[in-house]
Amino acid sequence: MYTAHTSCDTRPIVYEAGFFYQLIQLGTYDLLFVIHVSKGPSPDPDYIEVLPSWPEGEAIMRINATSSMRIYPNFVSEEEEASLLAEVEPQLKRLRYEYDHWDNAIEGYRETERDSWNEQNAAILKRVRDTAFQPNAQLLPRAHILDLAAAGYIKPHIDAVRFCGNTIAGLCLLSSAVMRLVHESRPEFQLDALLERRCLYVMRDVSRYEFTHAVLGGEHSMWRGEKLPRRRRIAVICRERPLPEHRE
Repeated sequence: MYTAHTSCDTRPIVYEAGFFYQLIQLGTYDLLFVIHVSKGPSPDPDYIEVLPSWPEGEAIMRINATSSMRIYPNFVSEEEEASLLAEVEPQLKRLRYEYDHWDNAIEGYRETERDSWNEQNAAILKRVRDTAFQPNAQLLPRAHILDLAAAGYIKPHIDAVRFCGNTIAGLCLLSSAVMRLVHESRPEFQLDALLERRCLYVMRDVSRYEFTHAVLGGEHSMWRGEKLPRRRRIAVICRERPLPEHRE
């Protein structure tokens, strides 16, 4: 019998937002153990793809990025999606699609905000808050409604800290899309997230502050090597209040 001996470096267990994380470095291998312990729906890591440009041996940043970007597929049903659309469509139809966003971040969009919802939709938004945010989080009172035309797209950007805080959560309606995240100072750190129709995505911490995010359009809308057709897409977005030091 031959027994191989190798060094083993076990990092401290970290708890964050319903997950326990532990990284074990076993020789040249990095093993990440993740246990989900919170109630309610669970995110699906298969909807996040680390791109080939990501360097080997950068496990800590990879863990920080993928654990802070979460996708909850089928978060709302077809009936719930229709209910949300019925409430926001009349408001959106009064607006024109725009192509000159104030910070040059979006092409082909219209947007509005909403702070009152019918009973069914209010319950959906409460479910979003309960899933995405800490119990003591202070949220902006209005949900941001972003309507992206079929030919529209969102350019790489980091949401301004003076407008929202640590966590951003969005319901994706009408169409699937691919969101690409690229590290602001290390552009080789890239990952794609599949935002399927009716999913909830949650960005916080590292993915929120250190990575730009973009919604791919046209010929760039690809998921794992296959074309992902883009249609008109509406996102209902909930955000934390800006941190006190960032408020105007």
